[in-house]
Amino acid sequence: MTASTPQNLKQDRIARTSQHMAGITMLMLVGMLALNVFSWIFPEKFSSLAEFTRSATLLDIDPASLPHWQLAGIMVITSIPLLALAYGLFQLRALFQRYAQGEYFSPLAAIHLGRVGYSVAWWVLLGVLCQPLSSAWLTMMRPVGHRLINVAFGSNEVVCLFMAASITVIARILQRASEVDAENRQFV
Repeated sequence: MTASTPQNLKQDRIARTSQHMAGITMLMLVGMLALNVFSWIFPEKFSSLAEFTRSATLLDIDPASLPHWQLAGIMVITSIPLLALAYGLFQLRALFQRYAQGEYFSPLAAIHLGRVGYSVAWWVLLGVLCQPLSSAWLTMMRPVGHRLINVAFGSNEVVCLFMAASITVIARILQRASEVDAENRQFV
C-alpha cells in the first residue's frame, strides 16, 4: 500500500470533482432541452423558467391556445440555439472527464475547451437569429397589423460573446502550451 501524499489527495479530489462536474453537466444538457419542451407543453408550470416562453407571455400568447403544428414548430425553433449550447455542454462534459483521468494539460483537453467557446458563441448568435423567427411564428395567425417580429441584442449577448471569445483564446493558448510541453519532453 502506498502512502497518501498531499499531492495525491489533491489529485484525487480534483478527479472526483471533475467526475461530479461531468455528471452535472450531462444533467444540465438534458434538463435544459426538456425544460424548453415542457415549458411549451405545460406553460403554467414552467414558463417562469424558460426565456422563450416568457417572450410568448409578453406577446400575449397562451401556448396552450396554439394549434399543435404551431406548438411543434415553436418547440423546434426555440430548440435550435439550445442544441448549439447542448453541444458545448457535451464538450464541457468531455473536458471534465479528461480532467478526471488526470489529463489536465493535453491537446485534446484544449480542443474540448475551444469547442465550448465556439458553441457558446453559436448559442448566442442562433438565439439572436431565432428570436425574431419565433416571434413571427407565434404571431403569424394574428390579423395583418398585429403580427410582430421581436429583435433583441443586448448586454447579455455581448458579455456571452466576449466570454466565448475569451474561452476560445484560452483554449488556443493551452493547446499551444501543451504542444511546447510535448516538444520539451522530447528533449529531456
